[in-house]
Amino acid sequence: MKSTHSLAARLAISFVLSMMSLGSFAMEPSHIKSMMGQAQLQGLGRLNFWGLHVYDANLYRGATKDSQEFALELKYQRSFSGEAIANRTVEEMKNLGIADAQATSWGKELTSIFPNVDPGQTITAIYIPKQGTSFFYESKKLAQIQGADFAKAFFGIWLDSKTSVPKLRADLLGQGCPPPLISGAC
Repeated sequence: MKSTHSLAARLAISFVLSMMSLGSFAMEPSHIKSMMGQAQLQGLGRLNFWGLHVYDANLYRGATKDSQEFALELKYQRSFSGEAIANRTVEEMKNLGIADAQATSWGKELTSIFPNVDPGQTITAIYIPKQGTSFFYESKKLAQIQGADFAKAFFGIWLDSKTSVPKLRADLLGQGCPPPLISGAC
């Protein structure tokens, strides 16, 4: 009887440990995998504003060391209109030094792309060199904006050293470097 309880306890511990291991290796969402191939989670963080939980963010990088592809997934915890998301994006780009006219032009394009979001819904942006930035809402492709300049300005909101959210940046980068588009060499 004692060996049966011991075996059952060992099996239960093994099961719990295996489940914990699986959770620590988060699989990339299918739309990220379809655009980037194999990807890995570099870091994750949470944006709180005035004590309110706004969204959770995940930064995915290409699995190879020299990969220049990356994705940022935002899972919203509050409702926002697409227009409000685009307007905030423009303000953050301006704070990074993007010229008003350019940020406003990109903002108009983003206003036509971004949907309204409710808690639990995601918007993902994926950068692929020479293709630009693709936007997804709940894993469905919305649009693509060409150009490295746009990508650098957009992703810089979270990843540039001059970001307005340095704690979130640190969480997203973890022990790694920003993508080469953002920082060049690391």
